[in-house]
Amino acid sequence: MSQRILVVEDDTQIRKFICYCLENNDYEYITASNGIDALRKIANENIDLILLDLGLPDIDGTDIIKKLREFSEMPLIVVSARDKDQEKADVLNLGADDYLTKPFSATELIARIKVAFRHFYRFTQVQRQTLYKVKDLSLDLDKHLVYLNNQEIHVTPLEYQLLTLFMKNVGKVLTTSHIIEEIYGKGYGNDTQALRALMAGLRRKIEKNPATPEYILTEIGVGYRMKSDEE
Repeated sequence: MSQRILVVEDDTQIRKFICYCLENNDYEYITASNGIDALRKIANENIDLILLDLGLPDIDGTDIIKKLREFSEMPLIVVSARDKDQEKADVLNLGADDYLTKPFSATELIARIKVAFRHFYRFTQVQRQTLYKVKDLSLDLDKHLVYLNNQEIHVTPLEYQLLTLFMKNVGKVLTTSHIIEEIYGKGYGNDTQALRALMAGLRRKIEKNPATPEYILTEIGVGYRMKSDEE
């Protein structure tokens, strides 16, 4: 069965372009040109993923993200002309899975959709999964061990916790504030220097060249993302 995508976009030309891309890649789709219609279709239609513009004529897209996350973990990708780093971080912290800045290519759009679906399917299986693998890097939750090229490598408890967070969220951008809260706990503050030091230590152990990482990429001004096997 084809995956069904809700396209929430008020710009007619952009909406047509997105629908053309989806149709050419065998996705089903429905559309909404405003927030009220989008919320109605979210509630009443069978949808697998949402492509959401933030600048809607009636409701800001951030309000739709908030309402959706009250009852669903459905994949949601923001597609917006807003390109400030803080705005990207804000919607990712609200629960968006990815942020695609206009203008964008058909290739990038479809790639982001595929990554979002892969992440969601991993998320739904996370309770059963104990072994994670990305390229030559493996994480065994049962044994609490990390392997690189089939060789065990030593990591500190915080490095292990950080790597686990990324391995469970392959392909998804994790904001700096979210990572800090997950690793150090709520109320820790926003000590990015401590996180950068922790990230540098982990990269020295898993990357061939930490200056040009192959596993954990820096999303400048937003956070970090672990690459998937297909990238």
